[in-house]
Amino acid sequence: MSAVLQAKGRTGTQGSALKSLRDRGDIPAIIYGPNLANQSVSINIGDLLKTIRDNGRNGIISLQLDGKSRNVILTDYQTDPLKKEIIHADFLAVDMSTELQVNVRIQLDGECAGVKDGGVLQQTLHELTITATPNHIPQAIHVDISNLQVGENLTIADLPISDEININHDEEEVIVTILPPKQESEISTGEQQEGGLPDNLEGRETEAPE
Repeated sequence: MSAVLQAKGRTGTQGSALKSLRDRGDIPAIIYGPNLANQSVSINIGDLLKTIRDNGRNGIISLQLDGKSRNVILTDYQTDPLKKEIIHADFLAVDMSTELQVNVRIQLDGECAGVKDGGVLQQTLHELTITATPNHIPQAIHVDISNLQVGENLTIADLPISDEININHDEEEVIVTILPPKQESEISTGEQQEGGLPDNLEGRETEAPE
């Protein structure tokens, strides 16, 4: 089930109008999509953050505007460089039967056996580019690393991906490697990414595949 987010039509683009918008807890946003003229709207920032937390970064949002509902996904946003607050959002109107190309975070799960034995975890790939219909886009791709031993790695080919998702990477591309302890001083280890929003999210572009 998609999350519901309220939007209001917006006409003012002057600095004073945008300041007034943000002063009351709203931010400007754009809705765009195939065969759809860009539409300027405003949304409540608190409602947006709650929607992202509850629905995930790639979740389908039922955007309510003027009594009508449109399925959208959050494709990008801009933040204030000092306050680190979202100040503008972009929403792509989606056809639920049309595939999209998106970037999805990789989530490492489990306590790695090789790390327990003194090995060093190196994550070389932190997100995947996939193609799927909107309702099959996951919030994250989960990778179980609990059985990885020192000297072993996981590649794209090892991922348990459903038939509804196409991964746009070479099957031999390495995601995680467990290096021997003696190499610890010679590498920069990758960090496991944790879930949660919106502290360290990065904006991303989403597009329909050619």
